[in-house]
Amino acid sequence: MSDSSYTQIQQQQQALTQSLSPQQLLAVQLLELTTVEIEERVRGEVMDNPALEAVEPDEMQSGEDEKTVEAYSADVDDDYSGDDEIPVATAAYVPSIESSYGDVVSFGDTLMEQLGALSLSPDEMAIGEYLIGTLDEDGLLRKSLSEIEDELLIYNNIATGEVQLLKVLKAIQTFEPAGIAARDLKECLLLQLERSVVGKDYAVHKRILNECYDDFAGKRWGVIPEKLDVPAEECREAIADIIRLNPRPGASLTEGLGFSRQQVMPDFLLEISDDKVYVTLNNSHIPSLRVNDDFMQMLDVQLVGDNAEQRAAALFLKQKIESAKGFITAVQQREMTMLSTMRAIASLQKEYFINGGDEAFLKPMILEDIANITGYDISTISRVCNSKYVQTPWSITPLKYYFSDGVTLADGTTQSVYELFRVIQELVDNEDKSNPLTDQMLQEQLEKQGYNIARRTVAKYREQLNIPVARLRKE
Repeated sequence: MSDSSYTQIQQQQQALTQSLSPQQLLAVQLLELTTVEIEERVRGEVMDNPALEAVEPDEMQSGEDEKTVEAYSADVDDDYSGDDEIPVATAAYVPSIESSYGDVVSFGDTLMEQLGALSLSPDEMAIGEYLIGTLDEDGLLRKSLSEIEDELLIYNNIATGEVQLLKVLKAIQTFEPAGIAARDLKECLLLQLERSVVGKDYAVHKRILNECYDDFAGKRWGVIPEKLDVPAEECREAIADIIRLNPRPGASLTEGLGFSRQQVMPDFLLEISDDKVYVTLNNSHIPSLRVNDDFMQMLDVQLVGDNAEQRAAALFLKQKIESAKGFITAVQQREMTMLSTMRAIASLQKEYFINGGDEAFLKPMILEDIANITGYDISTISRVCNSKYVQTPWSITPLKYYFSDGVTLADGTTQSVYELFRVIQELVDNEDKSNPLTDQMLQEQLEKQGYNIARRTVAKYREQLNIPVARLRKE
């Protein structure tokens, strides 16, 4: 046999893919919606499906209403109810905040408008919408592309790859404001430099970020000129330019659009009475749903027929009725999942709530803690908490606020990072402004109070509090 001969090898590969049923996909989609969005979706579904009937609150019988109030106003210390105890219902209490919810263009809407101007395939458009919905409050993309790839397959039934994801992401990164959809602070700053003043050379700026980012972020600016072999003055000017860039492009956009917490419609309502915490869903504007009786009777009539027209009519009626039943089930599942999640959060943070929102009582809590209590997947808990708000007696707060890492104290107990933020802020507020506390001095002061954390961690928390370095606080 000559060297140029070929051998054909047939290989069979098995690929394991995870797909959700249409009913499961519907349940996931509804879970992601806010109170305003679910109301629009419910009313839209009623308009589209004649087999689905809306029952406004004033049409409900008194017995149904009482059952609603009892089920949705349960104390967080009560045992969790079964699925069949959660009706499609209205909340027992309605806050008077409607007037503050105006027609304000949202952060997401602004990006969606820019996305709509692009020439993308249907799948790429869906990917773009998902990426925009995944951005955090700062406008940054914190999830990895591989994680998003998995979620798109599981929740949106879209099979994609990193190349296509990156293509759509790069397109979104051209949107206004500059720096939007960056995957970290470094990329955010570089994206802004790409669109800075034309005619100025930003080569040194980019080298600082690409080659000395850790030194830049750690404020070790004195070592950068030597590492880059660039004059110190030129480095100082470049660093000054970089500092003036916006590390939170999303936050600046929401502020520019007039966003405020008073313009948020809460998804949950929380009340405290006699040291007990009660949570309800804020769904009083969402009508209850039921299958239209007339449609059911029409189906019975058509089923007894034996001609082709009657069989076709029966099939149409049956499909609409099954669709209506599936939607009602999905809405019920959404309400049960959301309420169970909020009750778990309120249970873990009960001391915080009964003490009037004092951050000293806020416990460290992660998504896994709530998943363990409720039995739901972490991804489900994440979807419940994303873009959802709760109204307490003192504020309207995003659910993400109640999740934080813990700081271990000298006595072995754990404290929420928010309490540490409060202590750092207090130390800075009371410092001698002629000799402000350096990060090392802050670390030593915190250690005296039982917080054993590294200096670089102190610096990170100080930056998160938007507190300048000591030399810039000196008066």
